[in-house]
Amino acid sequence: MTVQNAAPALPLFYKKPEALESSQHRTLSLRKNFGLNFARDVNAVPITMIEMPQICHFYPIAFSPDASATPVAILGLRDNENLFINAKGEWLEQSYIPSYIRRYPFIFAENSQNDQLTLCLDMVSEVMEDRGEQRFFNDDGTPTALANNALEFCKSYHAAAQQTAEFGRALDASGLLVLRSAEIMAPNGRKINFSGFRIIDEEKLANLDDATFLEFRKNGWLPFIYAHLFSGMQWQKLTYLLEKKLK
Repeated sequence: MTVQNAAPALPLFYKKPEALESSQHRTLSLRKNFGLNFARDVNAVPITMIEMPQICHFYPIAFSPDASATPVAILGLRDNENLFINAKGEWLEQSYIPSYIRRYPFIFAENSQNDQLTLCLDMVSEVMEDRGEQRFFNDDGTPTALANNALEFCKSYHAAAQQTAEFGRALDASGLLVLRSAEIMAPNGRKINFSGFRIIDEEKLANLDDATFLEFRKNGWLPFIYAHLFSGMQWQKLTYLLEKKLK
């Protein structure tokens, strides 16, 4: 199997993102406890650079094979399977949930002409309803605390994602990333081939030229490189979770 594409035409998970406006959505509300089933069928999600030190304790970190070298958390070993969500749509206890998932159903739309960011909501019935308890706007059209909190979270995520994009491009240009594949033996005797991802080659890192290494250190990127390397220990956890599920 392969790591599923983390950047389709529409962002992962989103089906009908639409700008949230008081004139059109005055009585719109967020459904209570809509759960995490929207993330059930993915085996990898994008992550930001700043959360990699936390991610590395729970998930393997890999990089996309394209020039953006987007870091992703690996959530499963088979296509369309997230090993961290149970039948009730609940995340595995005591496990960090990546910010990309926690941001849903909100997202920013960016206007390339004026760099303006607009808060959007995925307009699907699974997550929103009319005249519910968790409204986005007050009767006078002003944003509620829920809408303001979503805006601030998306601002933080957007800033982190921009930093991550620079980090990914630098890693790709450095030549440190190499394609890897893994063959895992499932408890039922079947072999699972996992491919389509890149990791940092430790030998290449040890032989990195001084100028590039100093640039990485100056930019504060070394802790995130080491977080990626430490995350390799979490492949064993994925195998354990798959065995547990198959049993």
